[in-house]
Amino acid sequence: MIKRAFATALIFATLTGATLAQTWPNRPIRVIVPFPPGGAVDLIARLYGQALTVRLGQPVVIENKPGAAGNLASDTVAKAVPDGYTLLHGADNVFISNPHVYKHMPFDPFKDLVPVSSLSSNQYVLAVHPSVPANTLREFVELARASKPPLLYASIGNGSIHHLAMEMLKQHVGIDLVHVPYRGGGPAAIGLMAGEVSAMFGGNSLVPSVHAGKVRGLASTGSVRNPATPELPAIAEVYPGYEALSWHGLFVPAGTPQPIIDRLRTEIRMVLAEPEFARRLGDAGAGQPYLTTPEEFAARMKGDYEKYGKVIRSIGLKVDN
Repeated sequence: MIKRAFATALIFATLTGATLAQTWPNRPIRVIVPFPPGGAVDLIARLYGQALTVRLGQPVVIENKPGAAGNLASDTVAKAVPDGYTLLHGADNVFISNPHVYKHMPFDPFKDLVPVSSLSSNQYVLAVHPSVPANTLREFVELARASKPPLLYASIGNGSIHHLAMEMLKQHVGIDLVHVPYRGGGPAAIGLMAGEVSAMFGGNSLVPSVHAGKVRGLASTGSVRNPATPELPAIAEVYPGYEALSWHGLFVPAGTPQPIIDRLRTEIRMVLAEPEFARRLGDAGAGQPYLTTPEEFAARMKGDYEKYGKVIRSIGLKVDN
């Protein structure tokens, strides 16, 4: 009797999923973004959201839900009905650092959320205040080694990839710096320009200030030079073995019918392949389209989870929530 009931429920769930997939989408789709409007994450979501609206024939609505380093938005999607109408624009830290940093996660990012597609990747630029007597990465490292007390550096918040990228650099080259967390890339860049800190890693919130000469760029964090700052060396050119990249992806709640995931994956790949999408990302300093297979994306997530988890444990970073 129990087996028959289970089989009946399984058949019902399968039929329901198939029916949803056949009629999807027939109403607006929400993309939950874990950061406020105006930043790189919001920009990327709105760019592909506009394109998906055309391709899917239904409005793709961007909904900003900042809080708890992305956990608030991610938890909302993880607990949403898995029908393809609530999607998450997932920032990397939700998957690769938050599980190590937060004592209590309200959801399991690897079980409760399913990756649809990678979206974009970006390098960071290391920049210093103009008063810092260092014109190259090597000069900055030597200055940091000699500074007593240590130089201050900004990040967009505790446990952010900006934060962990600098902690990795400290360990990689053997220097000491003191972390000053800010509430976002804009405030951190303003703090650097004001001389409140000596250095920071930043993306689109910092690159325009580098180009304008308001801060001095020294290097970028990829294995090759950053297209947004090709005049600056990659850190790996000077100190081999270093790399820190940020990425974003599109996710759905676990249990979403596979045909819906497949349709979304196909459409988003078409959007990412459009030259105009790449141009607009680059013009905004928001990185590059990040096209991967599902297997490659899963491997990146797992590798970064282990890589940054090691850094987090080494510095004893925890948030009681």
